[in-house]
Amino acid sequence: MKNIFISILLVAFYSIHAQDFKSYQFYDRKGKEVKTEKLVDELAGYDVVFFGENHNNSINHWLQLKVTEALYQKKNGQLILGAEMFERDNQPQLNKYLSGMFDAKTLKDSARLWNNFSTDYQPLVDFAKDKKLPFIATNVPRRYASQVSKEGLESLKSLPSKDKAYIAQLPIRVTLETPGYPEMKKMMGDHAEEMKVMNFISAQAIKDATMAESILKNLQPGKTFIHYNGNYHSKEFGGIYWYLKQKNPNLKMTVISVFESEDLELKVPEKDYIPTDFNLLIPADMTKTY
Repeated sequence: MKNIFISILLVAFYSIHAQDFKSYQFYDRKGKEVKTEKLVDELAGYDVVFFGENHNNSINHWLQLKVTEALYQKKNGQLILGAEMFERDNQPQLNKYLSGMFDAKTLKDSARLWNNFSTDYQPLVDFAKDKKLPFIATNVPRRYASQVSKEGLESLKSLPSKDKAYIAQLPIRVTLETPGYPEMKKMMGDHAEEMKVMNFISAQAIKDATMAESILKNLQPGKTFIHYNGNYHSKEFGGIYWYLKQKNPNLKMTVISVFESEDLELKVPEKDYIPTDFNLLIPADMTKTY
């Protein structure tokens, strides 16, 4: 009886340890697994790479750094970095940090950094600093997005010229043809006031349009611009991707979208899965940074 019990325990033990616990898996648009080496090889051929993220997911941020490092090697340094997490009017402070004029504390005291900057974004900025790469603050200052959410896009017309320099050129086209925006409207509910709904969507649009313009202004021939942004800003080829495509349809762009999965093997989900060119699946219970 004792031997049977031990045998059961051993079977249980080996069954547990035989499970392959994946921390991530990349897939292409057709649902085929993509190795990271192959991913980097493909990314090197694009003008713009959008790397989506779930802002608080540790493996997501780690992969952004590792893919960027590998892409830097593949492109022989011909790389430009940019991110949603930095606003246009903080570019001077960011540049001073990149040049060594500011230390991390001075940057933190002088710029509007996200609370998870030190854990999730500083490694990327430090990589750019070490390799002497540009890092572009692409996003609109949040005060203008907040203004649009409350008062609408028309309220921006009265801003001084120096303020408008931090915003995509007006007027900004806002349409529900943009992937993701109909979903935002649905989130507001059927009974929401139409003006409030459009202001809410317009606040998202001003961010997307400004980031697209920032990327376009800083592109350089032969270099790949890798942009880090919340998944919603480029999912389904919408958001920033859509606005950039309106400005320059000839750009070669690609999107890495991210999905969380309850499946330990990180297989392609059967539901609620609309893939882009490359799709990162990560465990839903992966450690969060906040």
